[in-house]
Amino acid sequence: MEVSKRKGVITLDPAEPLWGQVFMVSPLVIIGTREEGEEYDLAPKHMVMPLSWENHLGFVCTPRHRTYQNIAREGAFTASYLRPDQVLEASLAAAPRCGENDAKPSLSAISTLSAETIDGVFVDNGYLYLECELDRIVDDLGENSLIIGRIVAAHIHEGSLRRADRDDQDLIHGAPLLAYLHPGRFASIDATRSFPFPAGMKK
Repeated sequence: MEVSKRKGVITLDPAEPLWGQVFMVSPLVIIGTREEGEEYDLAPKHMVMPLSWENHLGFVCTPRHRTYQNIAREGAFTASYLRPDQVLEASLAAAPRCGENDAKPSLSAISTLSAETIDGVFVDNGYLYLECELDRIVDDLGENSLIIGRIVAAHIHEGSLRRADRDDQDLIHGAPLLAYLHPGRFASIDATRSFPFPAGMKK
């Protein structure tokens, strides 16, 4: 394969954070955790992804955040995948606390559902809900950490479930996906095309 330098390509400084200089498509997921008392915390995360074909979910967080501290203590968390019309809920979940030990007052405006397997809550009206037990935490990724959970229960809105008798594009058009474009933009995905996989390709 011949490699050449393309005109118009800029080399970025690896000493500077890359992710604020380019837009990338990510999900916007609300991570739910139990506080030390009887309250629950909700926090939006966009660096969230499956980490295996065996039902592991991972997301990036910092040890400074209550999300990290709660998961390290309780050993569990929930993940609520939001719809495009739930950006307000994500914004409310991102609001700061009044004090270091206070709950976020904005969370009282978010309707929630109880998890079934772990002690946690979901954001109501999402399309996918995951209940996770902590598998491991990988620290020292700069000032961040990777939190890995094992999915022990999953719930999906019936309108978002892929079925053999329904075209994938029809499903996505009827149940659009929320995409977060860091930093600070979002989009609704309601139109897609089939990917041209080569014959014989296996995962």
